[in-house]
Amino acid sequence: MLRTQRYAVGTVAGTFVLALAISACGSSGTSSAPGPSGSSTSSARPAAATLSTAKVDKVGTVVVDGKGFVLYRFDKDTAKPASKSNCYGTCATQWPPALTTGSVNVKGIDRSLVSTVTRADGSKQLTLAGRPLYRYAEDNAPHEASGQGVGGIWFAATPTGAKAATGAGATSGGGSGY
Repeated sequence: MLRTQRYAVGTVAGTFVLALAISACGSSGTSSAPGPSGSSTSSARPAAATLSTAKVDKVGTVVVDGKGFVLYRFDKDTAKPASKSNCYGTCATQWPPALTTGSVNVKGIDRSLVSTVTRADGSKQLTLAGRPLYRYAEDNAPHEASGQGVGGIWFAATPTGAKAATGAGATSGGGSGY
């Protein structure tokens, strides 16, 4: 009888553990935080993007997305001979790529400088003058440029695709530079 009770308890415990494992596998594990084009970073793909310009304290006139969030360029990316993003994994969590699936609405920027590059997962990342564009996860409001100068390799993008000037309030040494 004791052996039967142990078996029953073991079976119930095993079933419980299996149920927990299955429910954990059902979770997508994706974030629903706002993405670089104002959409979520979950499996839902972003729609057409808008790029425009805005004057931002301490950095000047920079490129922003459709919701007014500053877009950045990464010095470890390449623009020539071909655009290439080098920000994946943890880097792309801290610096979400500016994605689009459709046309790009442009205001105050030379349209000929705007294009896309295909990322490893097949998504289309916006580029400006060949440089892939990103948001900074720690920018909490439109026209905030907390990512300016992070690690000496992240800079807000100007309308020509150049690095924005580092102002008095820029963070040139802190943050996650990757």
